[in-house]
Amino acid sequence: MAFSEIETARYKKEVAEYIEGKRPPVHVRKELDLGFRIEGQSVELFEVRPHWKEPTKIIEHPVAKATYVKRQKNWKVYWQRADLKWHEYEPVPSVASLEEFLGIVEEDKHACFWG
Repeated sequence: MAFSEIETARYKKEVAEYIEGKRPPVHVRKELDLGFRIEGQSVELFEVRPHWKEPTKIIEHPVAKATYVKRQKNWKVYWQRADLKWHEYEPVPSVASLEEFLGIVEEDKHACFWG
């Protein structure tokens, strides 16, 4: 089940503010930028860059994902391993708010998100 329009607007605003604070300078953004999407009950953060072999092809490299579990009233935190699958972030598998999720991604204590 997707978020309501009000929830989606609130989450978009919160994540957009975070991403805007992390984006590289304007002159670098053709080579590396950041983005996010909200789909269903999930928020995904990713890097955007040209493909190394085909510079005209733009690719997204996943950074982090949070999925809201309504029944538990918390956000599950995920990171993508080398197998290209999402895995629970073991140090903190769930948080109470989207703000907490963004804080964990920002801290990146175990270098799982930004490397």
